[in-house]
Amino acid sequence: MNLTARQRAATAVAVAGLLGADGLVHLYWATGATWPAPDERALSLAVLGLETSFGPPVVLPLAALTLTAGAAVLAHGHGRGGRLTRAATGAVAAGLAARGLAGLGWAAGLLPSPPDSPFRTLNLAVYTPLCLGFGWAASRLARER
Repeated sequence: MNLTARQRAATAVAVAGLLGADGLVHLYWATGATWPAPDERALSLAVLGLETSFGPPVVLPLAALTLTAGAAVLAHGHGRGGRLTRAATGAVAAGLAARGLAGLGWAAGLLPSPPDSPFRTLNLAVYTPLCLGFGWAASRLARER
């Protein structure tokens, strides 16, 4: 089933909005702030389930990637950019689907994660459902010419 122009635009705005919010949060973390966690270690355990840096060299490229991807999805949803934005939208769909499937792996215990960290709950309640839902939406949008 093909999406109407209105559905394409709404889907693009939703997916781009998620990517934009993610990019802005990464820019915020690049300043050294750790909200909503009390420190970088707690933030890392909540977001990734492991300890890693949230310094600018790590989060700025992620911010650039998500903001650029969001712009490409938005452009594709509004009929701009041709093959390039369609391919970028497909890549977003694949990335979100992969993260969603990994989230199912963590939930099933197939991938290691600390059982006492907030990551387990956040993965089940927020990260995995968002990635699967928005991945599906992006894949529908990517099929549109």
